[in-house]
Amino acid sequence: MKNIKLIEVPSEVGAGTRGASLGIDAIKIAALDFMSSFFIHFPSEKIQHENKLLFEPIESPYAKRIKGVITMCEKVSKAVAETIKSNFFPVILSGDHSNAAGSIAGVKIAKPQSKLGVIWIDAHADLHTPYTTPSGNMHGMPLAATIGEDNKESSVHDLDSDITKCWSSLKNIGKISPKVLPEDIVLVSLRDYEKEEKHLIDKYDIKVITTKEVRNKGVEQVIRQITRYLSDCTDIYVSFDVDSLDPTISKGTGTPVSNGLREREAEDLVSKLMQNRKVCCLEITEVNPTLDKENLMAEIAFNILQRSVNVLLMS
Repeated sequence: MKNIKLIEVPSEVGAGTRGASLGIDAIKIAALDFMSSFFIHFPSEKIQHENKLLFEPIESPYAKRIKGVITMCEKVSKAVAETIKSNFFPVILSGDHSNAAGSIAGVKIAKPQSKLGVIWIDAHADLHTPYTTPSGNMHGMPLAATIGEDNKESSVHDLDSDITKCWSSLKNIGKISPKVLPEDIVLVSLRDYEKEEKHLIDKYDIKVITTKEVRNKGVEQVIRQITRYLSDCTDIYVSFDVDSLDPTISKGTGTPVSNGLREREAEDLVSKLMQNRKVCCLEITEVNPTLDKENLMAEIAFNILQRSVNVLLMS
């Protein structure tokens, strides 16, 4: 049985649409609506956010609020590292996906010798860098930061020295870079990415499992495939971005993309991944209740959270 600790990160400085910082409270309200006492059963830590930066002018169009993202990732990495070192399993609920660069750093700080695998369940690759980004939003960059990649060969922007320095700090959080090798990443339900990201996927032959593949093969077979693919890894971090879900189910996320996972597929996938003893950290991210009807996305996220934690408690 694993000891669970919840880490709440209500930060949305890396997102392009406002509202993701409210996602954690929306998930808690979903729990109340389901008459669930889930949130009183586990110790939890709330990370102080930097959302005040959203009221300030943007310093760089190619790395919006990157200084706030660095601050958040440093705080998250410390919390995750301390949680793992205290023999707790961190379950992270975060506002926007840029925080994941901090979560992964935290796993590596706690387990510096580990060969860390990443299962990234997301409509997007999040492999942009300040050199390639079409939006400047930092939640499109955490995986690139994690693998220590600039992707200068696909560069479309010239960066000033300040942003170059900031990007370097983000890549080097925990003084380890790269934290993950590209061949130890699996992108699940990926369906919306730019040619600059495709360049990296092709260059490193990053493993992609499409929604169609999940549907045709079934969750069990896909999990076996992922487990085999990451068999060399000693530890695995799982990130679930709710935009991996199909927007016909719920629009409660900042960047919805059609042809996503069904609710049951996502729930089966995430919870069954938790049976793998190498999994040492789970993150659920990008719930935005301001874009939703009747808090539906938060309810789905809560079901996935509750079922996954139940599996961890039994393993």
